[in-house]
Amino acid sequence: MADALNFSITSTDFTEDYTPSENSRITTNFANLARGANRQENLRNALTMINRRFNSLAHWDNPDGERYALELEIVSANVHFDSAQGAQDFPLLEVLNTSILDRYTGARTHGVVGNNFSSYVRDYDFSVLLPATADASGKPVVPEDFGELHGRLFQHFLDSQAYRQRFEQLPVICISVSTSKTYRRTGNSHPVLGLEYQQDDYSLTDEYFAKMGLRVRYFMPAGSVAPLAFYFRGDLLNDYTNLQLASTIATMETFQKIYRPEIYNANSPAPAVYRPSLEVQDFSRTLVSYDREERTRLGASQGRYTEEHFITPNRALLEEWAAGYAVPAA
Repeated sequence: MADALNFSITSTDFTEDYTPSENSRITTNFANLARGANRQENLRNALTMINRRFNSLAHWDNPDGERYALELEIVSANVHFDSAQGAQDFPLLEVLNTSILDRYTGARTHGVVGNNFSSYVRDYDFSVLLPATADASGKPVVPEDFGELHGRLFQHFLDSQAYRQRFEQLPVICISVSTSKTYRRTGNSHPVLGLEYQQDDYSLTDEYFAKMGLRVRYFMPAGSVAPLAFYFRGDLLNDYTNLQLASTIATMETFQKIYRPEIYNANSPAPAVYRPSLEVQDFSRTLVSYDREERTRLGASQGRYTEEHFITPNRALLEEWAAGYAVPAA
């Protein structure tokens, strides 16, 4: 039964001319920027921010701050399976892949795959399933098996032939810290990742990613104003080069400055004991336009789409597959 689900991978260059495909999850960071009258200006500004930030992090042997350019591609994974209705496929997830161009030498090196993470099934879990479990006070009661199907699908994808043929390294996903938790500086530091923080307790997102087989560490790079959450499988500090880690920081910190400027474009850096908040008004907005409320609405609609076209019609098959799937050892 483990081979009942298979995967295919396609990729699209993320440039200022990028246009989302019909199957692209439109709440994705990069897809959201590529909509509306200002789409090309949004994309151009975001890519400029990414390159400038990367060069500020990779400052050695880089006196003019223009040595490197990051090249990004959107990696889309579809899951394929046979159902009572015949052969089926569904757009499972999207991530970003970075490549590093050295303008001095002309060499290109692999960056990091992952970075951003978008998933239709996660939309279903958080926007459809979780709200339906609310108690009398309206507070969601997290089901014991919450995220298990999604976690198994993700780990099966990482171990699939499609992934292993395309990527030599495991992904690193980088997102915002949680506004419901407190983070404390540890005293540990890394030359690129920066100052390490630890949270007071795992968030629901941390637990969700744990079911995907990913651990989390929090770092605030030099020049940043808030820690980022890095999710990984393996050894974050030793499995990747400094340039690879810088590619993830530059890419995802840029998106966070656009989407959560209250935290990542704040006018003051995070203190040693830090509680992120979207209510703080002491921040600067970027030149990239973005509608956060629209993104929330679209997440709910995409969750319902997943329920209708993937979860409900294939529930028996998915439950049987998940029950027989052996989770890889940590």
